[in-house]
Amino acid sequence: MKLIMFRGATGRVFMLICLMYFIEYIDRVNISIAAPLLKTEMHLSNTQLGLVLSAFGYCYAIFQIINGYMGDKIGPRRMLALSGLFWAAGTLATGLSGGLIALFFSRMLVGLGEAGTIPNATRAMGNWVPVARRGFAQGFTHSSARAAAAITPPIMVALIPLIGWRGAFVVLGGVSLIWVALWCFYFRNDPRKHPKVTEDEIALLPPYSGPAHRTPVPWLALTRRILPVTLVFFCHAWTLWLYLSWLPSFFVGEYGINLKTSALFTSGVFIAGVLGNTAGGLLTDAWFQRTKNINAARRNIIIFAFLGSLAFMSCVLFIHQQNVIALCLAASLFFLELAEGPIWAVPLDVAPAYAGVASGFVSTSAGIAGVVSPLAFGYISDVTGSYRLPFIMSIALLLCGVVLSFWIRPDRPLQRLEKLPPQMKSARVHQ
Repeated sequence: MKLIMFRGATGRVFMLICLMYFIEYIDRVNISIAAPLLKTEMHLSNTQLGLVLSAFGYCYAIFQIINGYMGDKIGPRRMLALSGLFWAAGTLATGLSGGLIALFFSRMLVGLGEAGTIPNATRAMGNWVPVARRGFAQGFTHSSARAAAAITPPIMVALIPLIGWRGAFVVLGGVSLIWVALWCFYFRNDPRKHPKVTEDEIALLPPYSGPAHRTPVPWLALTRRILPVTLVFFCHAWTLWLYLSWLPSFFVGEYGINLKTSALFTSGVFIAGVLGNTAGGLLTDAWFQRTKNINAARRNIIIFAFLGSLAFMSCVLFIHQQNVIALCLAASLFFLELAEGPIWAVPLDVAPAYAGVASGFVSTSAGIAGVVSPLAFGYISDVTGSYRLPFIMSIALLLCGVVLSFWIRPDRPLQRLEKLPPQMKSARVHQ
C-alpha cells in the first residue's frame, strides 16, 4: 500500500521533496567530513572547530518560525525555492572561505537557507500526502536525509583528492541550484492545479489548505499545543547533531584512524539511521490504522525509540573496541531515528492549517540544539581530552525526552481561525 506514495504526479512530488531532504543534508553535513582537513589547514582548536560546526544552527534556529510563517503566507513553492538559493550560495561560499570568520558566516548562510525547509516541506506534504500516510511520509523523507548523511562521507572522500575540499563544496552547491530549478518547474501548491494529477489521486488527498493570507495565527494556543513535541525534539536533535557534527572527528580523534576509514565507519552508522526513519514511519502508521489511537501511535514509538537509543549509546562509556563501538552507535542511531516519523507527524496532527508555523517551532528546537550541541562537544573534549564524555549529556537528555513525551497530545487538533466574531474566535482558540 505504501507504493501509492511513489506513483503518479503525487509520487513525483513526494520524491522531489525527498530529493530536497537528501541534497540539503549533504550540504549540512559535508563540513563535518572536511572538518579534520579544515582544522589542520586553518590551525583551529576543537573549540574553534565547534564554533564553525555550530554556525549553521544560529540562523537555522532563528529563522525556522519566520520561514515557516512566510511559507504559510506565500506557499511552499516560492518559499522552498528561495530557501534553496540561500543554502546553495552558502555551500558555494564555504568552498571560497579563507579563514575562521568567512567559514562561520558561510555556514550561517547555509543555515538561513535550510531554516524553514522542513516546515515548508511539511506544509507541502499536508496537501500532497493522504492523512493515513503521514507517518510514513515523514519517516521516509527523513530517511532520505540520513541516506545523505551516510553517502556524504564517501562522496567527500572521492571528491577531495580530485578537486580539493574547496572544489567539493562548489560542486555540491551547484547540485543544489539544479534542485531549485526542478522544484520551480514541477511543483504546485495546490495539487488540483497540477496538470498531471488525476482524479483518482485527488480523491485520496485531504482538502486543500491554502496560504493563510487573512487567517490570524492563534500563537498562544498553538504554542501550548506544540511545545511538548518541540521539547521532545530538542532532546532528539541534541543527540542527532552529535552524530552529524562530530562523528568523523570522534573516530579520528579517539582511534587515530585516517579520514577514509573514518568515512566508512560514519557511513555505516548513518545507514542504520536510514532504516530507523523508515521503520518508525511504518510503525506509527500501522499502530494508528490498527488501533485508531493516535496518541499511542505517536507517543509509544517515541518512548521506545529514546530508551533503545540511550541504552546502546551508554556502551560508548565502557567499550573501547572501535568495531564494537561503531555497531553500538549504529544501533543507537537506528532507535533514535525511529522517533523521527511520529515526531514530525504531530504538527500535521495538531495544526494542519498552520503546519508551517507549527513545524517551525519544532525545527527551532533542532536549530538551538545545532548551536549548543557541537559547541558543548568541542569544549568538553578540549577541557577533558576525551571524546567520550560528551555522550553523557545526550544520554541524560534522551531520558528527559521520555518523560516529556507523555505531554504530547496529537488527538487534540487546533482548528483554523477564519474571520469570526470575537466571542466565537476566542472560544475556538481555547478548545
